[in-house]
Order: sequence, then C-alpha cells, then structure tokens
Amino acid sequence: MFAYVRRRTNDHEARDLTQAFFANLLEKNTVSVADQTRGRFRAFLLTSLKNFLANQWEKQRATKRGGAASLLSLDFDDGDSRLRIEAIDGETPEHLYQRQWAMALLDRVLAQLHQEYVAAGKEQQFDLLKSFIVTGSGGYQSVAATLGWTDNAARVAVHRLRTRYREMLRSEIAHTVGSPDDVDDEIRWLFTVFAS
Repeated sequence: MFAYVRRRTNDHEARDLTQAFFANLLEKNTVSVADQTRGRFRAFLLTSLKNFLANQWEKQRATKRGGAASLLSLDFDDGDSRLRIEAIDGETPEHLYQRQWAMALLDRVLAQLHQEYVAAGKEQQFDLLKSFIVTGSGGYQSVAATLGWTDNAARVAVHRLRTRYREMLRSEIAHTVGSPDDVDDEIRWLFTVFAS
C-alpha cells in the first residue's frame, strides 16, 4: 500500500496517507463489506485505497500532519527501501502494488514453512534447502555433503520441501479468494505478475 501511495506523492505525505488509510479501514470496518463474489481481496483493497486517496485529495489535506487522530505505526523504512530497490522506470503504481502483494504472499508462505521446519528441529535443513524451492533441480551435492546425506536423500528432501511449499501456498491463497475454484487462477496470476 505504501509503495502505491509513494509512487503518487512525496515520502512524508505517503506515510501520512497510508497510516490514515489503515486507520480509516479499521475505524469503519471497511473489510466487512468485502464481497468475495465481486473479486479478489487485493483488488478490493486497492480500490478502497484509490477511493480513500481521492477523498483525501479532494479535502486538500485540511488537517495538519498527525492531527488529533492516533496514527498506526507502520514500517515505512522497509517499504521505502523496497521501493527504491524494486522500482522500475515506467512501472505503474498498480503493477508495483500487485508485485508487492505477490511478494508478501510468497514471503508469508516461506516464513510459515520455516517455522514448521524449526518446530520439527530441522532449521539447518531448511536453511540449506530453501533456495531449491525456486531453482531447478541439481546441485544437491554440497547440501548432501553438509548434512551427511546421499545426493538422492537431498533430492528427496528438496522434493518434499517443494511439495509442502506448494500445499501451503495453495492454502494461503485459498484464504484470499472467493472459492476453491479460484486458487488455480490466482496462482496463474502470480506467474503473470513476475513475468511482466
């Protein structure tokens, strides 16, 4: 959200508007009117943000920065540093928002998978194998040697890790779509976000 607003205005104003958006979202319980049959949750949030910004800009920022409202503390430094790293010349705020939504989703799934491995006492295994989630097969020798495994055991562990990651990704996506039938469409959308 911050990256979207940041692409439309200056840094301090973007911080204020993002905080105000989330405060407004919580105060008015706007999420309760989201209708899964009308589209994706990320689209609902983006539309809500666009409407909020239009309303705020129409009021021409009548209240001073901070005002009487209590502000939420959001990690803008992380969002701003990601924006600097990820921003591509000519990239629209909408595409940046979609890409960051997708990255946040993938990061969340990876964090959940990491916690699962930590709980099972397999954190070192996870740390050594996680890069294989997105890379092609092969190159298991160094991991196998570090863990004292055969290449085949490392290959099987990578296969299990990828399978579990896909299961968790599908489950996480299922929470953001209207029906189970939409999960595959959302996964295809993820691929298109990173392809463009």
